[in-house]
Amino acid sequence: SSGINAEYGSQREVELSALAHEMLEANKGSPETWCAVGNCFSLQKEHETAIKFFERSVLVDPQFAYGYTLLGHEYSFIDELDDAMNFYRHAVRIDPRHYNAWYGIGHIYYKQEKHELALCHFRKAHSINQSNAAIMAHIAVVLNTMKKHKEALKVLTKALEQHPKHPLCKFHKASTLLCLERCDTALTELDELEAITPTESLIYFLKAKIHRKMGNSHLAMMHFSWAMDLDPQGSNNHIKEAIDKHYQSDDISLENS
Repeated sequence: SSGINAEYGSQREVELSALAHEMLEANKGSPETWCAVGNCFSLQKEHETAIKFFERSVLVDPQFAYGYTLLGHEYSFIDELDDAMNFYRHAVRIDPRHYNAWYGIGHIYYKQEKHELALCHFRKAHSINQSNAAIMAHIAVVLNTMKKHKEALKVLTKALEQHPKHPLCKFHKASTLLCLERCDTALTELDELEAITPTESLIYFLKAKIHRKMGNSHLAMMHFSWAMDLDPQGSNNHIKEAIDKHYQSDDISLENS
């Protein structure tokens, strides 16, 4: 249930906050300490406060690449993309193998609809961390946006060979199969995903769209109703990540089918 997810989230925030306070008392000269505290505020969506702590981390250690990456993430959250890009670039100058920063640069290019550049930087991140399924999912998102559905499917299939139950990859595989008009296979993928995350409303929205495409009006309305029951405000989607908003509005919304 979403209540359990919320409870888990708040419990995680309490634990992280306690850890951060302990770390600050123990070692104010460590950049990791300031990042831990900043992450507490970031989880609470208090981005401006988080930024102050991440800035302190790179003051303590100007060569701490992760601090610059976290600053990039925060500025990206508040859509200050030029500042975010500068911090990510600084991080990779310090550490060229810092894949989080390459991913961040790709994310900014995706937000700006510069898809070739986004793909290039996501692939750079993937070349450094080849076991990261989330990066592979984002590569597939960009490929789908570029209408390269067969290529996207190959990427997701490979990711799921390594991580068979990865929700983001399974969701995007189903969405890709729908783009390729392989509706039955897409539904099978979503059935498997439903067994892993049964309270994820996006699964039911996508099932509704597939049934509508197949001409199953009753099943489409039934799944749409279930999706709305699970998440009337559209706010509790744990699969959904910031990068997917543009993609979802193009390929998942029932209005566009």
